[in-house]
Order: sequence, then C-alpha cells, then structure tokens
Amino acid sequence: MVERLLVTGGASGIGRAIALHGLEQGWEVVILDRQHASVGRSIIADLSDVDSTAEALEAALSEGPITRLVNNVGAVFPAPLREQTLGQLDQSHALNLRCAVQCTQSVLDGMTEAGFGRIVNMSSRAALGKELRTAYAAAKAGLIGLTRTWALELGAAGITVNAIGPGPIATELFMNANPEDSPQTKAIISSVPVGRLGQPDDIANAAGFFLDERSGFVTGQTLYVCGGLTVGSNPM
Repeated sequence: MVERLLVTGGASGIGRAIALHGLEQGWEVVILDRQHASVGRSIIADLSDVDSTAEALEAALSEGPITRLVNNVGAVFPAPLREQTLGQLDQSHALNLRCAVQCTQSVLDGMTEAGFGRIVNMSSRAALGKELRTAYAAAKAGLIGLTRTWALELGAAGITVNAIGPGPIATELFMNANPEDSPQTKAIISSVPVGRLGQPDDIANAAGFFLDERSGFVTGQTLYVCGGLTVGSNPM
C-alpha cells in the first residue's frame, strides 16, 4: 500500500516544511490549501467552508486511503476581548477546530482498515494563554482536548493522535508582522531561552517523530516546540 500523508494548510510555512519531510520519507503527500502548493499534490480548498473541505477531501481520498494526517491549517484573529467579534470566534472555530474534526473523520475508515494511523494536531503555545488571542487560544486549547479524546478512542485501532504547540516560528507570515529589526521582534527573541526564533523545520522534525511508524507507543501527548518559552510560569 502506498503510504499517503495529508497536510492541511501545507502550501507555506510550517505545513510546507512538514510536507517536504513527508516526501523525504517516500510518502505520497497531499496538501489542502487555499493557495497552490509547490510540493506534493495540491488541492485548492477553502477549509473554513464545510462543503469546500468535503469536496477537497473526496478528491484526496479518490486516489486511495490516507494513513497520516496533519491538521495544520489555522488563523489567529487577534483582538482584545472587548473587540473580539462573535463572527471571528465562529471563523476561528471553523478553521482551527471544525476542519480538524472533518478531516480526521474522513480518513478514519482507511486508517482503521490498515490497522495503522498517525494524526498530528497543530496547537500553539497560545493555548496556555496569550493576550489578544481569545478566539485563537480557545481553538488551539480545543485541539489539545480533541487530541487527548481521540487518543483514547482510537488507540486500539493502531491510530495515534498527538499535538504540537509551536512557539514563535520564523514563517513568512510571522516575519511580515514582526520585522527582523523591530523592537517587538527583538523582545520576542530575548524571551526565548534558546535565544532565537524557531524555524519551520523545527516543527517538521517534531511532527516527523509523531508520524513515524515507530512512534506507536506515544499518543495523547502535546509537545511544545518553543525554545523553552513555555517552561516559565508566564508563557508569553
């Protein structure tokens, strides 16, 4: 059986790094994203929309079962509590949580039949609390809850479910919002014990461990890949 990896939001940043890791392992990689992906098989979809997501998943599964899934897509919707709109809360839930549930449900039959599955949910250190992140922190904390619940439900079928909580990662999106020489960026770097921003490959390396066939005794866990930022009592 051809081993296939599905990555949501894999056209750039962390998702792209994970997709490249999958190709290095010899897996067939499928990417669902609103933008065209330059690696793997690219399927364009609005993952905030139920119907668009369903169509993309149908296309992805038409070529065979998928036994590895990374629920990576997400969006931040930053705002102070007083200004966070209920519409933004719904959007965050749809993209960060509902999409993960929908994608995972779609691949379960194939994983169960194979007696093997690896699911990685991309949470965030913001799940521990971060200013201006009401919608985002709630969704990313929700992914941790899903991870633990699914690990209990699916373990007997040979399916593991784990989560990663990235710290500040130097993606294009992050660097556009945080210019390299800005005081804000320097403050972020100084708060990280290892003294640097993370790179997409740092997250891909962690995801690769969870996705590995040999990691079958690790499930329900959340790994914070944050340069030590979450070790202190005040995760920024």
